[in-house]
Amino acid sequence: MSQYPHLFAPLDLGFTTLKNRALMGSMHTGLEEHADAPERLAAFYAERAAGGVGLIVTGGIAPNAAGCTFAGAALFNDAAQIARHTPVTQAVHAAGGKIALQILHTGRYAYHTESVAPSPITAPISPFTPRELTSAEIEQTIADFAHTASLAQRAGYDGVEIMGSEGYLINQFLVERTNQRQDHWGGSVVNRQRFALEIAKAVRAALGPDSIIIFRISLLDLVEQGGTLAEAIELAQALELAGVTLLNTGIGWHEARIPTIAATVPRGAYSWVTRALKPHVGVPLIAVNRISTPEIAEAILVRGDADMVSLARPLLADPEYLLKAKEDRALEINTCIACNQACLDHVFEGKPATCLVNPRAARETELTITAVAKPKTVAVVGAGPAGLSAALTAAQAGHSVTLFEADAKIGGQFGLAQNIPAKAEFTETLRYFSVMLAKFKVGIQLNQRVSAASLAGQFDEVIVATGVRPRIAQIAGVDHPSVVAYPDLIAGKVQPKHKIAIIGAGGIGVDVADYLVNGLHTHREYLAEWGVDTTLQSHGGLCAPEIHAPEREVWLLKRSKGKPGAGPGRTTGWIHRIGLQRSGVHLWGSVEYLKIDDAGLHLRHEGVEKCLPVEQIILCAGQESVNSLYAELLALKQSAHLIGGALEAGELDAKRAIEQGFMTALSI
Repeated sequence: MSQYPHLFAPLDLGFTTLKNRALMGSMHTGLEEHADAPERLAAFYAERAAGGVGLIVTGGIAPNAAGCTFAGAALFNDAAQIARHTPVTQAVHAAGGKIALQILHTGRYAYHTESVAPSPITAPISPFTPRELTSAEIEQTIADFAHTASLAQRAGYDGVEIMGSEGYLINQFLVERTNQRQDHWGGSVVNRQRFALEIAKAVRAALGPDSIIIFRISLLDLVEQGGTLAEAIELAQALELAGVTLLNTGIGWHEARIPTIAATVPRGAYSWVTRALKPHVGVPLIAVNRISTPEIAEAILVRGDADMVSLARPLLADPEYLLKAKEDRALEINTCIACNQACLDHVFEGKPATCLVNPRAARETELTITAVAKPKTVAVVGAGPAGLSAALTAAQAGHSVTLFEADAKIGGQFGLAQNIPAKAEFTETLRYFSVMLAKFKVGIQLNQRVSAASLAGQFDEVIVATGVRPRIAQIAGVDHPSVVAYPDLIAGKVQPKHKIAIIGAGGIGVDVADYLVNGLHTHREYLAEWGVDTTLQSHGGLCAPEIHAPEREVWLLKRSKGKPGAGPGRTTGWIHRIGLQRSGVHLWGSVEYLKIDDAGLHLRHEGVEKCLPVEQIILCAGQESVNSLYAELLALKQSAHLIGGALEAGELDAKRAIEQGFMTALSI
């Protein structure tokens, strides 16, 4: 019997039964618009269904052109499009799962000139002002939702999810922030809820009684003039009467300035919001956000916060998440680290989503690990993310692998990064690699500095993943005792002082600043510091954030213009900047470094010479590749491959490193 009995208990919906309490939540992959979408999406979803997911929800598909995320984005409004969907539903059913199509109208979030909304109010995250829908257009949009639902049923979907949260069109009708109409679609709460209810009724009429209808309802908007819990309860009860099967609880609008899914958010941080709705409705509720491990999922169900849990990115990271949990192999789960770098960031950049820790995600038709006909002996030098990925993939393909690491433990830059509060989840990736390397019998030799001579001729292939070393900034006095290299600080070899300057404001500089001024947040601390109203009485669920005086005074400095602090990551950079600003970090750009001496750091800031009276100066001025071993191996005619930071230092990129390790191992 599984150690997660609640997670694997079936859920009886009356007309059908779900085999467990896990839902694969909707996540746009960026494949939907591709010519080969049917084949690639079929492989992507089928692998998750085979991995134990009982019910899958697709990425959002628009019911009409105005609702598309961008011009040319996926929509489903014509019977001729059914053929693009049937391979997906058939593949999921063959793998033992059920699948629902998410119907998503973006409203004012649409990134095109034909966007529409209840009122012509521009979203802060879009350059386009939407056109106000007429009453006739509203009625037609309701009919369009029902039409898409009927097409989905014909394509073999087991149901649909109506996207009514996260600030999209239906959510825009619900609140005064975006609905300033004075007709029967706006004004009172009843009028503002009419659009959502009419869509639910029309979809149920189109599908009949025996199809799943999930409504994603916003319980916590996290924006000014947002909804209240009382309004959400009223809507939920009306949706239940309208024939909705499941209520999926949405948290936060996309324009909200409170993080809800990033790594800074504690695991399972919002299931208490779902619990607040539970006594008021009879239909099953689904909890969402940061349910990264089976333990978190099980705890949510045990407490009665929800009847199901939604897993989106965790199933991107590991399609066998549920299978491994059911077979008591949870330590083998490749856990989502909530970085967003290869999933959400990719989608917002117009690229297909994948996963930093799982490069195969959404590439299942092109990347497979199969047993090689002629196994080789392979040496991997360096146990950072690139080396770990290469060693594991090569071993999974059947090669005999030995991993050499000069340090006393695996991890490299990843091992350092796990000490940063916002990157504590990296510990899970290192746990995963440790477990899987042992499972596939990779020989690990720690504290081993190998030479080219000791490797050449002893292995068929050598993969060099020796990483990087910090670049020493060319500043007069850089050898002063106050100067510290970032690895020594993060590793705890040097204790931080109280007045500190950080030279370099790239990703590592931002991490160091975060390390100096922020700690790991408990659930309560996180909600308080970001201003989430735990009483759920205020509009939008907002209250005044609790700001604490920082223990240190820190300057984050960069040579180029503009304020530093965001670091890499399109969907997470703003979180870092807000956090640093709240902690009192001085964010200075346009800095020219002059010298370092006993008085501190002398610089010119925006043309004015100053001396920062700091006790400590942390160097985060970039990295240099460590790759001399590779050249030495080639000189000895040894077949060798260079990957990760050893190949390209630049801004350290674990996504690139893990992918390179994976691809190199497949190629040998």
